[in-house]
Amino acid sequence: MIDGLLIGARFWYLAIFGFSAVATFVSAVRVNRIAEGDTRRGLVALLLTSGGWALAHVGYLATADEQLGVFLYQIGLVVGLSTIGGWLYFCSAFTGRSLHRDPRIRQISLTVFLAIVAVKLTNDFHGLYFSSEVVSTPFPHVAIASTTLHWTVMAGSYALATVGYFMLYERFRHVSHDSRPLLALLGLTALPVGFDVLGMLVPGLMEITYEPVGVAAFAVGLSFVYFERFRTIRLAGDRDDPVIVLDADDRIQDYNRAATRLVPALDDRSVIGDRFADVAPRCAEKIATDDPLVTVYRDGETRYYRVTEQQFSASQSSLGRALVFTDETHREQYRKELERQNDRLDSFASMLSHDLRNPLNVAQGRLELARDEHDSEHLVAANDALTRIETLIEDVLQLARQGQPVEETDRVSLGAIARDAWGMVETAEAELVVDSDHDVEADPDRLQRLFENLFRNSIEHGGEDVTVTVGALDDTEGFFVVDDGRGVPEEERDQVFESGYSTAEDGTGFGLSIVEQIVAAHEWTIDLADVETGTRFEIRT
Repeated sequence: MIDGLLIGARFWYLAIFGFSAVATFVSAVRVNRIAEGDTRRGLVALLLTSGGWALAHVGYLATADEQLGVFLYQIGLVVGLSTIGGWLYFCSAFTGRSLHRDPRIRQISLTVFLAIVAVKLTNDFHGLYFSSEVVSTPFPHVAIASTTLHWTVMAGSYALATVGYFMLYERFRHVSHDSRPLLALLGLTALPVGFDVLGMLVPGLMEITYEPVGVAAFAVGLSFVYFERFRTIRLAGDRDDPVIVLDADDRIQDYNRAATRLVPALDDRSVIGDRFADVAPRCAEKIATDDPLVTVYRDGETRYYRVTEQQFSASQSSLGRALVFTDETHREQYRKELERQNDRLDSFASMLSHDLRNPLNVAQGRLELARDEHDSEHLVAANDALTRIETLIEDVLQLARQGQPVEETDRVSLGAIARDAWGMVETAEAELVVDSDHDVEADPDRLQRLFENLFRNSIEHGGEDVTVTVGALDDTEGFFVVDDGRGVPEEERDQVFESGYSTAEDGTGFGLSIVEQIVAAHEWTIDLADVETGTRFEIRT
């Protein structure tokens, strides 16, 4: 009967530590769903080392051989000490710090770890860490009596664990008023000490270290707390912009402090679990549109926020999304001001077209009648001047209209548009070479106008027999237009896109300005490249 009781006692102790090891290993598989690499690695390391510690204790409790028992106990001490590394690695990565990647901190940590491990493994020689003996109650096993050095190392380990706790506390303060998950985590931190105290106070319990069970419970609890709460803290806390985390059913899971200034209803934490559409209906309705720009009126000021969504999932299942509100007030104000300026410019262009063309047409008609009656070089000069005025009016109109933002684009062939534009230009003996027919997203009419102006520029400044080549850029998305003409003098390169700049006698100086306007309307960039001969324009799309 006594043998049966001994076997039963041993079974329950082995079952407790064994179950702790299995739980941590299963949880380690589960946390592999965490997307953030460093956070995942830290938590997996904590779980695996906690499980390894509990497993080593299973072996230690299963034997009554003193030499083997001490060896397994020492293995557990080494693996148990490494749990601190996994914990701090997780805390640093989760809170967005780079401490876990600092080479100096890594080197110091490894040196201290190896020094403590050396003391533990050489205990047989100095006996400063623990002493051992084989006892028979409540079943035959190797009893360990820890010394002062052991408790000193344990105190240092808990001090380091507290550092990780304060890292998390700072993140919770930044993100949320609700610190209950952190309090639950703090309670789990006390489990190892609690088990050890119970072992000393409760009759019938062995006076062994229960830390492997406590740390395993803490690590497993941390993994569950992470999936229930920490992942939303991570999503909400990575930005200073307002962030609201919703679950798969669009119910509010968490948000940061900035979000409470955007949606005042979030000041009340009781909205956690409510549908976002019920808490902020106008905001939710706006987010569902094709242009998710939220307008907020506060303290007599209007602010604009662009909403983007970040989906997060585990395996194939969607867990929800994070709504990120980026303040675009200055950009939106600039856009509205630009629209007003464009409207004024368009009105000016219309006035220019109507109010100047009519008297210009009258003057041209009268001049033709005068030339029929008189043959004078003065009339010829007047005709040239009126023609130039007409060209200037057309170019100013184009400058005004081509700068309007592009609202619709098509996928068009670069080569096809270039050839069409070449057909609209007086090319004399010039030659067009198309090196690439790849597609580009653009307004076809404006892209053709861009090519027409660049081609005219090449012929006007490069000569009537110039060769113009159109092709794709090698290093980035975009295209180039290059000619083998005289090129642009070094001292004039910074002026080519200025309105009114031209080296041709009959040029208006608006051609390249119109090109720049078309490029800007597409939100592209254009540069005059540095080449040995000729002129090369590079447009990056």
